[in-house]
Amino acid sequence: MTKEKVLIVGGGFAGVKAALELADDDRFDITLLSNEDTFRYYPTLYHVVTGGKRANAIIPLRSLFEAKNVTIKQGEASVLDRKAKTITTNTKEVYSYDTLVLALGVVTNYFHIPGLEELSYGVKSIEDIDKLKTHLHQQLISDHKPDLNYIIVGAGPTGIELAGVLPAYLKQLMKLHKIENRAIHIDIVEAAPRLLPRLPKDTSRMIKKRLTKLGVKIYLGQVVQGETANELTVNGKSIQSHTVIWTAGTSNNPFFTNNNFIISANHKVATDIFLQAEENIFVLGDNANTPFSGMAQTAVNDGKYLADNLKRRRDGKAMKSYSAHQPITIIPVGENWASVTKGNLRAYGWLGWILRQSADAWAFHDYEPWIQAGRQWLTYYGHEETCQVCLETIAVRH
Repeated sequence: MTKEKVLIVGGGFAGVKAALELADDDRFDITLLSNEDTFRYYPTLYHVVTGGKRANAIIPLRSLFEAKNVTIKQGEASVLDRKAKTITTNTKEVYSYDTLVLALGVVTNYFHIPGLEELSYGVKSIEDIDKLKTHLHQQLISDHKPDLNYIIVGAGPTGIELAGVLPAYLKQLMKLHKIENRAIHIDIVEAAPRLLPRLPKDTSRMIKKRLTKLGVKIYLGQVVQGETANELTVNGKSIQSHTVIWTAGTSNNPFFTNNNFIISANHKVATDIFLQAEENIFVLGDNANTPFSGMAQTAVNDGKYLADNLKRRRDGKAMKSYSAHQPITIIPVGENWASVTKGNLRAYGWLGWILRQSADAWAFHDYEPWIQAGRQWLTYYGHEETCQVCLETIAVRH
């Protein structure tokens, strides 16, 4: 029997899950093409920014697919040739397929606001995180005091998670850098009239209360208009800062518009009831026009669903229609506190934190056997710094 060549483009939640689910079926010849050599666990990237171990959010793809029937290739998909059934990368490598799975994730959108792309910091990749952490430490080394204002733009989950832990982390850094205790000013700037506009109002209200208790100032209905090296302009007013962290916007991957896919009104790729954009071309996760697109759990479920359907099709069975499931939203806000929302279910505080820790353990198990997943989960409790000043201080203390 001829193997079906499945080319999966994207090394995120959906693409990696689909590849893992298909890996043990020898009827498929699977290639995973990713522009990264690691899998990024986005829910804990904020923790890595604030001194957590990189291993808590970063898993090498080769370790996930060790001894698996998956060929891993690194490159950025550029051109789709539908007639030849090939994908060409930006370095002119060509990959053929019988079935194409596209799960490329989203890209940062700065909405053409002057200065943001060049001057703001991000938290969507290890490169972003390293740049931000280096800045936080170097500023204390150079100025021997914290910034006047640390500004987080965007009150979605990422911005809120970071705002929740940043005050304590900066105080810790001042101790390591032997700087006298000073007031830390953390601001969240959000264009919408409330935090987390996609979630219920009572959840927004409880998280706002928690952030205020942690000393974070919240500015709602405020539009960012530009950034310079020394300030951020918001609603016509300037806020002095050398540390603006942009978490406010994403756009669908430009691969889809560049290759003439049908794009829906919400800027996602239009798909049928099988997540199929065109014959034998499937679109998953953040790229697909599904009800809960943009959520990690949705991407995981998309990967599972598609793998099952490809197996069913190979068995000569009818494929099942896609069914969207509302994910549980768990947002940590500072140490030992999290908000849990699913339908009418709510949990806050310590119970929410326990549920979040449990959710992370199960999420790692979606990609690794329990022993490895457990080790991955335990890395949350480690600490990691590369700043020489911090390392020397820590060494003296021990």
